[in-house]
Amino acid sequence: MTRKNPKKRILILTANPKLTSKLRLDEEVREIDKALRRAQKRDRFELIQRWAVTPRELQRAILEETPEIVHFSGHGVGEEGLALENEIGQVQLVNGEALAGLFELFTDHVKCVVLNACYAEIQAEVIKQHIDYVIGMNQPIGDRAAIEFAVGFYDAVGAAKDYELDYELAYKHGCSSIRLAGIPEADTPV
Repeated sequence: MTRKNPKKRILILTANPKLTSKLRLDEEVREIDKALRRAQKRDRFELIQRWAVTPRELQRAILEETPEIVHFSGHGVGEEGLALENEIGQVQLVNGEALAGLFELFTDHVKCVVLNACYAEIQAEVIKQHIDYVIGMNQPIGDRAAIEFAVGFYDAVGAAKDYELDYELAYKHGCSSIRLAGIPEADTPV
């Protein structure tokens, strides 16, 4: 028997390779988890976490977990790509073309991609050829702003009245959370 409305799966992928500035990824993931646990309909969501993600793990995680939302937290370096890790924890860059090719394979279930990383707008632009809702950062974003954006976004996701999620509204809530915290980076998520 098939369930009419299966849980919305949210896949959190993080990477903070050696010799890169330390990010508060643990705090961001904890706050996302708390936002979804506060939701009235929290039983509609399943949060899956993968840490120190390599390119291979990125592909496997999306393939195995079939998420509706893929959320990456880590470093971005503009056109060169997102900073994932190699097998020994050092930086391995994955560019927009590679990411777009990957997400093209998952258009049947991935509906939203959040790239909570500096300069990730470039990757977001390429991924949106295949995924309807993609958020990236158009410049550097500080830890506090990245965390506030994530909290506002997932508060709105968790508060959705209908089973279908309103990603545009969630995006606006994320930007509003940055403003309400008094952080001048509310125009960074795009």
